[in-house]
Amino acid sequence: MKYDLKQMYTRAINMREPWIRRWTDARRFVMPTTDEELATLYDATASDAADGLAACMYSLLTPPESLWLNLVPESVDSPDAEFATSVLRANLNDSNFYTTVHQCYMDLVTLGTACLFMAESPIGGASAFTFTAIPVTDIAILPNAIFHTTTITAGEIARRYPEWTPPRGIAEKMKQDSEYQMRLVQSLVDTEFTAWIDTDGDFENNIVSTGTFETNPYLIFRWSVASGELYGRGPILRALPDIKTANKVVELVLKNATIAVSGIWQADDDGVINLGNINLTPGAIIPKAVGSSGLTPLASGANFDVSQIILKDLRERIRHTLLADRIGLLSDKEMTATEILARNADMLRILGATYGRLLHEFIRPLCDRGLQILSRRGVIEKISLHGDAELKYIAPIAQMVAENNTLI
Repeated sequence: MKYDLKQMYTRAINMREPWIRRWTDARRFVMPTTDEELATLYDATASDAADGLAACMYSLLTPPESLWLNLVPESVDSPDAEFATSVLRANLNDSNFYTTVHQCYMDLVTLGTACLFMAESPIGGASAFTFTAIPVTDIAILPNAIFHTTTITAGEIARRYPEWTPPRGIAEKMKQDSEYQMRLVQSLVDTEFTAWIDTDGDFENNIVSTGTFETNPYLIFRWSVASGELYGRGPILRALPDIKTANKVVELVLKNATIAVSGIWQADDDGVINLGNINLTPGAIIPKAVGSSGLTPLASGANFDVSQIILKDLRERIRHTLLADRIGLLSDKEMTATEILARNADMLRILGATYGRLLHEFIRPLCDRGLQILSRRGVIEKISLHGDAELKYIAPIAQMVAENNTLI
């Protein structure tokens, strides 16, 4: 083995660590998963706008049951590109691609990085492809390597890798409990695939599978990337300060509203009033001693109306960062054709770099992988995007780019 996989894996995990904290913050305000996160989420502006942007990317980049890609032969001697296009589209339509890719768009918008695993289905299936949206927290990447970690039971390990002979310590645990949880690491360095159980002991004896891939099954694509970084930055990460502030402002507004409804009261401690028996509800009769002031309201602090001004500004900035204001206007029936074209051009100026990156990191590798699987099965002739055919991306966003370039 020419790579020190264990050292590379450790380095990839260490480089990912700072991003885990950022992703946790982003998910907390957009896709909360625990009761505690839900209980402390007071403003849904970010989650609503993120869902709208993900749906927009879905319809602009990969609209279901629509012709959004086409292969054009490079020469008369090239394989039948039209047939290859129809077969590729048919297998994508018959697979779970359109139900899975939206999950990736949500990760792309929220975390800035998404991973779609494109596997080959067993012979006889409805489609040659099977897709899985891999959580970004399970992926660690280096410039030429991908590490995918997952938890798997001992019984599943034995069924999936029957030729593997586990070390004595692991074998005893697997024999005692088939539900024993183990950590499986799958690595792809260049084209070499290696899977091993991440436990203490000899690394070589923990390898359960090796092989090679002609094309990368891990389609990792990013929203935008800063120089020197491996993981992307999405609009939610950019808007995170505003999202946190808006959530805190709404929390304070609700606390202030609670005080406004129930009030803050004071009473003389005259030995007659039992504060434990006082119930501040409509129609309640609270006894007091003769000559005593009883319960009197305590004046609250300054009015918090300024919060509405701050909150409105924060929500507008969040929606602007997530393109919610532009997406909404595109469906306005009163807009003229010129206004729609101008709005499209404005949105493309923002999405232009992201569109180019997704075309290079997602659409093209998706086609490469699909054509390789289909040609290996003998369904189509072997065809390459690097010489035999040219990929013509004709999704709605590509048409918007073409119209904008025509106007320029």
